[in-house]
Amino acid sequence: MVNRNKQGLFSSQERIDMVKETVAHLPNVKVEGFEGLLADFCKQRDIGAIVKGLRAVSDFDYEIGMALLNRRLTSVETLFIATNPEFGYLSSSVVQDVASFQGDISGLVPPAVAVRLKEKFG
Repeated sequence: MVNRNKQGLFSSQERIDMVKETVAHLPNVKVEGFEGLLADFCKQRDIGAIVKGLRAVSDFDYEIGMALLNRRLTSVETLFIATNPEFGYLSSSVVQDVASFQGDISGLVPPAVAVRLKEKFG
């Protein structure tokens, strides 16, 4: 999705392309980008549930509010899955910092993302 409040390292289309490449082996997965409310996106496509991963309590504090709002707007339910503790410390900022100093990001991101990060940071 497009978040006007964030300036990402990659454009929306670049992120979509990386996700598509990463899940290409999964024939039942469709990747779409959108701008606007997630609730509207779900309503337009008759989606009844959203699955979100949580790394920490701080994620839950934000995401529970969004889940309740989405339910109020469209009756869509949100399911939360706790992250594998092995990856709980990861964020896009952490990965970008490591990549910017040519650190080893293998195992932190899918290969398609690692290639694009290496291209960005040289």
